[in-house]
Amino acid sequence: MSFTFGSRGVKITHEAVITPTETVINIRPESHLATICERLGTPRAPVRLKLLGHMAAWDSQHVLALPRVRKTRAVLALLALAAPKALSRETLTALLWSQRQREQARGSLRQALHELQSILQPLEPSLLIAGRNELTLRGEVWVDVHALAQATAERPEALELLDGLLLDDLAGVDPALDRWIQQERRRIITDVEMVVENMLRSGAEADEVIRIADRLLALDRTREGIWRALIEGHYRRGDLQSATRAYERLKTELADTNRGTPSEQTQTLFNAITGKPTRPPVEADRHEKRGTRLGVMPFRCLDPNQDQELSLGLAEEITTALSRFRWMFLISSTSLAVLAKEPGFDTPAWRELGIDFLLDGSVQRGGGRVRVIVRLLDMQASGEVVWAHRFDRPADDILTLQDEIAAETAAKVDPELLLHESKRAISRPANDPTAYDLVLRAIPAIYQLKKQDFRAAGEALAAAVIRAPSVAHAHSWWAYWHILLVGQGWAEDAATAMVRANELAERAIALDPFDARAFTVAGHVRAFLHRRIGEAIELHERALTLNPNLPLAWVFSGLAHSYAGDHAEGLRRIEHARRLSPFDPHAFFFDMALMIPNLMLGEYAKAVEISRRATLLNPDFTSTLKGHLSALGHLGWTEEQRQVREKLLSLEPGFCLRAARERSPLLRPEDVERYVEGLRLAGLPE
Repeated sequence: MSFTFGSRGVKITHEAVITPTETVINIRPESHLATICERLGTPRAPVRLKLLGHMAAWDSQHVLALPRVRKTRAVLALLALAAPKALSRETLTALLWSQRQREQARGSLRQALHELQSILQPLEPSLLIAGRNELTLRGEVWVDVHALAQATAERPEALELLDGLLLDDLAGVDPALDRWIQQERRRIITDVEMVVENMLRSGAEADEVIRIADRLLALDRTREGIWRALIEGHYRRGDLQSATRAYERLKTELADTNRGTPSEQTQTLFNAITGKPTRPPVEADRHEKRGTRLGVMPFRCLDPNQDQELSLGLAEEITTALSRFRWMFLISSTSLAVLAKEPGFDTPAWRELGIDFLLDGSVQRGGGRVRVIVRLLDMQASGEVVWAHRFDRPADDILTLQDEIAAETAAKVDPELLLHESKRAISRPANDPTAYDLVLRAIPAIYQLKKQDFRAAGEALAAAVIRAPSVAHAHSWWAYWHILLVGQGWAEDAATAMVRANELAERAIALDPFDARAFTVAGHVRAFLHRRIGEAIELHERALTLNPNLPLAWVFSGLAHSYAGDHAEGLRRIEHARRLSPFDPHAFFFDMALMIPNLMLGEYAKAVEISRRATLLNPDFTSTLKGHLSALGHLGWTEEQRQVREKLLSLEPGFCLRAARERSPLLRPEDVERYVEGLRLAGLPE
């Protein structure tokens, strides 16, 4: 059983002293941490909670007594982590009283809530809202974990809050809670690791990177990405001896914990450092790794009487959402705010940033609703608008509104940028292209699936991998190319192509363990090519944890669930992807995916309708034609059967019922038979 809570907020840090006879924890704020709070814009709150390290609570004037019962403290912590969203009573009892009967667990929860209300009510009426099935801690409570989540490469001050692991003093409360805490600790460290990596990409001071890396390794010495940051930080300072010492410490740590030897990515970095000490290796291929440089401006308030919280909050949420797309390099809105009054984009200050694209927008309230307009500007074309979208939402839940708009914006901007950058790469001179250009040039051919251009795209991706063997996205795109090569029936040796797809996908993960796209492509390799559905689902879940706004991960995840026989869950996930990015350039693939669970559920007419739509977007995608033909066979629509069958066999002449059965990724025999029987009824040869 697993649970995931959202996070938000901003905070203060302090020194905690625990007395042996009391549960009261005394807090002595330090001046430099108070300064951090000011820089973070910490809001006033009736209660502030420290959950990193030893748990503590205080208001604006006093240290507060925590509940004496540890499970009651755990209830407070879990509600605070979920705030401002509600948490069900079932979730709390499953985490804290997992070994008790349901009624006993609910009774224990009621006792804990009674104790908690007696502490919170004197501070602020209705701070804890207890409903019949759900509990809510109002959003005015400030939590250090939420504040930590606001850390970015441009604003790393919040990393100072990580002075201990999550809920250090609640170990052993319940086995289910212990498992959940371990999972959340890994997530927090993973997110922080991403910030440290982005600091290196953004050219942060080496001393700052070293200080933060040392702080994180004191909490978790198993994170190889942080060790790499430490190694590179020392090298950027010109201290090769310390870089070497950090590498040796990593080797010792891996050996002591039976984790083998440093990864190929770490070894490549260290070899480059020791072999070419005059130039930092990351700087040598910086453009290869970072991709497009994108800035997010603070949004304009069209009503001068409005406060700036919503506009600033939207920009920061969108920056955070986009930062999870690993091929983008993000400049935050706070860094760009100082340029808002510049007379135009062609000024020295703007040119110095070297931004490729800029997101800006406006916010307007009225009649209980909020209207947000977002624009994507091409800064290499004097601010030309290349994409725009309008959101109209109710204004009753601003935090949810920010989440939804950020998620949809990130999902829509990613493919727009990819296609725009691809066109730009194709227009550049063909002599001596970078690996980044080679990947971008291949993407349109992958989407279009014209056989000759598709094979040329494979050659470009092969060249990109040779030119930049340490760049994850080149390997991931080439793995995906191999999936389509096999799926289209174009592979001269399908078995070899399947093995190669798996090798490339696993290599991409090893090169960048924070790339959601690499994980979901690896998952699709295992599901579609190798029928290892359980492993695939795990990889897709990892991808969605890293980037919940990646539509492709939702589609591949939905397909995996449908292959396993859970067609309702498959539909839910694929439809979510289509809502996130309804005009995605890969929409033909999304529709093909949506067709499969409908076909398996016996919704043949609906499957045909979806297939027709997908075929209009891409008439040469054979996976669509196969599902379309099977649905037509079940419906008995002979004339359309003939047209689709002829088109399919012109693209894949050797396709037959035996090949359909052998190559189907569907696990359940009844699903395979439904698919093949439809093809047989539609006249596909044996």
